[in-house]
Order: sequence, then structure tokens, then C-alpha cells
Amino acid sequence: MSLRISHHAAQLEDQLRDSSRAVLEGRSSRRGLKRVLPFLGPAVIASIAYMDPGNFATNIQGGAEFGYQLLWVILAANLMAMLIQNLSAKLGIATGQNLPQVIRAHWPKPLVQFYWVQAELVAMATDLAEFIGAAIAIHLLTGLPLLWGAAVTAVISFWILGLQQRGTRLLELMIGGFVLMIGLAYLVQFVMARPTLAELGAGFVPSFSGAGSVYLALGIIGATVMPHVIYLHSALTQGRVVVTSEHQKQQLARLSRLDVVLAMGLAGLINMAMLAVAAATFHGQGVAGTGDLETAYHTLTPLLGSAASVAFAVALLASGVSSTVVGTLAGQVIMQGFVNFSIPLWLRRAITMLPAFAVILAGLDPTQTLVLSQVVLSFGVPFALVPLLMFTSRREIMGSLVNHPVINLLGWLIAAVIIALNAYLVWGTLTG
Repeated sequence: MSLRISHHAAQLEDQLRDSSRAVLEGRSSRRGLKRVLPFLGPAVIASIAYMDPGNFATNIQGGAEFGYQLLWVILAANLMAMLIQNLSAKLGIATGQNLPQVIRAHWPKPLVQFYWVQAELVAMATDLAEFIGAAIAIHLLTGLPLLWGAAVTAVISFWILGLQQRGTRLLELMIGGFVLMIGLAYLVQFVMARPTLAELGAGFVPSFSGAGSVYLALGIIGATVMPHVIYLHSALTQGRVVVTSEHQKQQLARLSRLDVVLAMGLAGLINMAMLAVAAATFHGQGVAGTGDLETAYHTLTPLLGSAASVAFAVALLASGVSSTVVGTLAGQVIMQGFVNFSIPLWLRRAITMLPAFAVILAGLDPTQTLVLSQVVLSFGVPFALVPLLMFTSRREIMGSLVNHPVINLLGWLIAAVIIALNAYLVWGTLTG
């Protein structure tokens, strides 16, 4: 069975590599989806970070407390994420290197080593939230204790990481399947919740309802940039498709942009659906603590029925399992890029799951742990975002794919906003 999977995976890699080369060389007669399909995938893997358990908690709380009012914030945050992930993908295409490798090549060694340490800590904090989210989902679906839910999550993540050895395309399909599962689960909940279309439309008109809505909006935007997938996305496009000229690089960058728009667009729709379902179900019902994932699950059953709560838990499981795998891959890219050293993926997975088991064994509140991990994540935002903008604006590094001045301006404006919001959120969380 294992040999058969490996054989089919190798065939898939060869077919897509040949198809992509034919398109770039002008030899392909394919049109429409068949023409672009070989170039889709890297952004799908990156997009899962924007649907992780931390997003579940924030979006559900936003809908429960303020109805549809903050839908426009999710839209704005998603547009920011599209631009940033596109820059990361473009860096990998232009240089043939990932962001950590570019930093190592151009910056002094002590600074690079500092970058490696902080990036590893951020990746572990991210993985903590995602691993616990998956464990909670298994607990909700099966009734198993949280510790056993974590053990099942570990087994699943080891198995998925094993697929990576059989080729990147197979992993892309697997992660894409999880994204589809999350989308279908929220489509079911959306239909059952029956949100009001007029109120949905009004949610895209910028407005606030007091300081609480402003702070929650800051949380949504502040969590827009996920540092570990900025590093990872540049590695996913690095050498994935072989190019032999600047013209082919430009073609590939355009197709990669389509990949980003489609994948991040779907992630944005799913996040909007999360908030809309919470608004239609919880807003005005006097339900307390809906930001807690277990409370949200148990509250859905009497309001929408057991099918809705099961769909919620399935979406949470798909989110947690897939995003924790992506976090492990990002950690590997971080180590290889910054210090030119690597350890087996299974060993990294075993090490990075230890904090989650420690949290569960210590009896700490899982949702509060999710919140604290997001604070740690916020510290890593400027360290990934600033060098990305610096390097993609330099022609000697990017060649013909150097940023347009307008993109540079937008990028630095977005960076300033996100860094300021993250700093404010960290301060607000630590000071209460």
C-alpha cells in the first residue's frame, strides 16, 4: 500500500512538473483551470494558518458580541494578507531562496542567530495553539479526555508529515482537502444559521459600537500576518517550478498571484462565515463565554441542533490538524534557512508537541493558552514582515520582480498598521 502511494505520488509530481514547464515554455494547449492547476498549491498550504483555532475563537467572539458589524474588518485583514503572502511567494520565485536563507546571506551572523531563536519560539507558540485546538475538537467529537485527544492529534500529524516525504504535491492535496472540509462544514452551519442578508451587507460598511468592538477589530487585524507562513510560503515556491529566464519568472509570479488570490480569498470567506454564523446564532441571545471553543460547541446544539455542533467540531479538527502540520514544516524551513541545519521532521514534531502536553497535564485552561500563544506570535510579526519588504524592494535581489513603488508604499503602510496593532494588543493583554 505504501509503495503504491509513493508510486502515484511520484507520477503526480512528474505530470504536474511537465505540465507547468509546458505552460511556461508556450507548448501547452490547455486552457482555463487545466492550464493553471499545476501552479496552485503553495498558497493553499499557507492559507491554512489563517483558519487556525485562534481565528475560530476571535471570529466567534466578534459575531456573538457585535453581530455582523465586524465583517468589513475581516475583509480588510484578508486583503492585507493577500499582498503580504504574494510578496513572500514572489521572493522564492525571484531568488530561488526562502526568506530565512536570504536573511542569512545578507545580514551579520549574530543578527541571523537572534532571528533564528525568535522565529523558532514563535513557531512553537503557533504550534501550541493549533495542537490544542485539534485536541479540543477530538475531545468534543468523541468524549475522549483532552490528553487522549492530544495523543490522537499526534498520531494524525505524524502520518500527514510522512506524506511530505512522498512529494510536496501530495501534501498540497491533503492540506487542500482539509481546507475543503472546513469550508463545507461552515457552509452547513451557514445554511442552518440562516443569517439575514440585509444585515450581512451592512456588516461590510465600516463602523464600530464602542471601545469593545474597536479592541476586537484590532485583534482581528493584528492577527492578520502569521510570521511562520511568511517564512514558509517563500520556501514553498522556491524551486517548485523550474524557470530558465526572467520572462518565465514573470509568468510564474503572475500564476502564483492567482494561487494567492484564490486560496486567501477562500480563507477570507471561511472567516467571514465563522463570524456570520456566530452573529446569527449567538448575538442577542445572552450567551456568555462564546469565545471559548467548548462553550461555543455546546451552545450550538440547543440553538441549531446537533448537526451544526458536529460540523463546528469537524471544522475545528481539520483546522487544528492541518495547521499544526504546516507549523512543523515552517519550523523546519526556519532552522534550515537561518542556521543551515536540519533535524528529521518526526523529531521536530515530537519536540514541538511537548508544550501542548505540558499545558494539558498541568490542567491549564486551553482557551486562555490559545490567547497567550497569540500574544507570543505577535512579537514575531515585525521580524518577518520588515525584512520581507526590504528584500522584495531591492532590484539586485529581485531582478524584474522587484516591487512596484505603489506596492512598496502599500506594504510599508500595512506593516506599520499591523505592527502598531500587535504592539497595542500585547500591551493590552499583559496589562488587562
